[in-house]
Amino acid sequence: MLKKDLIVRQDYLDYIRPFINVNMVKIIVGVRRSGKSYILDMLGDELLKNGVDISHIIYRLFTSVEVEDGYSKKDMFKELKNQMQDEKRYYLLLDEVQEVEEWEQAINSLFETCNVDIYVTGSNSKLTSEHISSYLSGRYILVPAYTLSFKEYLKFKEIGNDDLDEAYREYTKFGGFPLIAISKLNLQKTYQIVDDLYHSIITKDVLSNHPIKDIEKFNRVVKYLMDNMGKTFSANSIAKYLKGQHREISVEAVYNYITWLKDSFIIYECNRYDLQGKSILKTQEKYYLSDISLRFAIFGYDKKMDASILENIIFLELKRRGYEVYVGKNGDKEIDFVAKKRDDEIQIQATVRLPDDSDREIKNLSAINDFNHKYVVTTNRNDVQNINGIKVVHIVDFLLMENW
Repeated sequence: MLKKDLIVRQDYLDYIRPFINVNMVKIIVGVRRSGKSYILDMLGDELLKNGVDISHIIYRLFTSVEVEDGYSKKDMFKELKNQMQDEKRYYLLLDEVQEVEEWEQAINSLFETCNVDIYVTGSNSKLTSEHISSYLSGRYILVPAYTLSFKEYLKFKEIGNDDLDEAYREYTKFGGFPLIAISKLNLQKTYQIVDDLYHSIITKDVLSNHPIKDIEKFNRVVKYLMDNMGKTFSANSIAKYLKGQHREISVEAVYNYITWLKDSFIIYECNRYDLQGKSILKTQEKYYLSDISLRFAIFGYDKKMDASILENIIFLELKRRGYEVYVGKNGDKEIDFVAKKRDDEIQIQATVRLPDDSDREIKNLSAINDFNHKYVVTTNRNDVQNINGIKVVHIVDFLLMENW
C-alpha cells in the first residue's frame, strides 16, 4: 500500500482511525493533489497492520476516461460487488469517485447490501454535503484534506530544528502541495508545476462541470480573488471593479464563479462574525486560497504579499485543526480571526511586525470582554511578548504549538 519512503500524515490517520468499522461512509474531500490518495494508502497500511487480509482491501481509482467510455454507477456497483467472494467484511478504498455520475447511489447500494467499510475521495462539489445528503443522509462523515501544514512540511523535507525560521520562509514560497515537498525543485520549476496543477483543477473541476462562456472574464475574477485574498469584498464590488476595467459582467456571474471555485476547493470562504450579537454576518466575506503557491504561480512572488500570506497560512492551520473560522466584528473594530471548535474559541490578530504604535493589534483584542485565548501572530521575533494577557507569538512557534 504505502511506499516506505513516504511520511505518514499522522493527524489524518488519528482523525479517521476511530471511524474504522463504524457504519458510515468516510468521504475525504479537498483540492486536487492535496494528498487524498496518499491518505487512502495510509488507511490501507493501517488495515493490514490491524490484521485485515489484503484480499479484503479493494482499492479502485476512477478516471474520467472510463466515464467517457460509458462507465456508469451500475458498472461501479457490479464491479465492486463481484470482487467480494465471501461474507467477511471488505474495505473499499475508492479514489476520485466524483468521476462516476451518481456515484453515491452505487455507494448506497453497496452499503445496504454488502458487508463493507467504505472510504472515498474526491475534489469537487459532488462530494459535499449538499450533493450527497439525499442518498447517504446521516450515514457519512466528511474528512477535509488540506495541503501540508508547516509541521508536515518539515517532516516531508526532513528539516530539523536548527533553522525553523528559514524553513518557514521557504514554506511561504513553495507552499504545501505534497508533490512539491518531496521534490527538489527550484522556485521557477515549482511554480510551473503549480501553474499546470491550477489549470488542471480549473479544467476538470470547473470548466467541465459549469457553463462558462467567457473564459477571459472568469480568469479576471480568479485573479482578483487571488490578488485580494484576506480582504473583505463582495460579488458586487468585483463586478464594479471589472466594469472600471471595461469588462462588463453581471453580479450573478461573479457569484457563480466564486461558488464554483469554492466547490473545487481552490478558495475557502471566511464569513464575518459579530462578537456582540453572536451571529454570522452574510456580507463582506474574505477568501483564502487552498495553498498560497497558487497565487505565486499566477503573479510570481512579491514580498509585499507577506501580510496576506501570513493570514492565509494562519487560516489554513485553523481549518486543519478543525476550527470554524470567521472574521471578527466587535463594534467598529475588526479581528482578523475568530476560531471556534465546540466550547473552545481563540481570537487572533496577524501582523508582519508590530508597528511602534501597536494600538490596532492589541486594543482590538483587549476590547473583547471575555476569557478566550488571544494572540497576535507576527513574523518578527523581536515582537514576542505578553501584553495584558495577550500573547504576541512568532508564526513558527504558533504553527508548531500542540495546543493554543
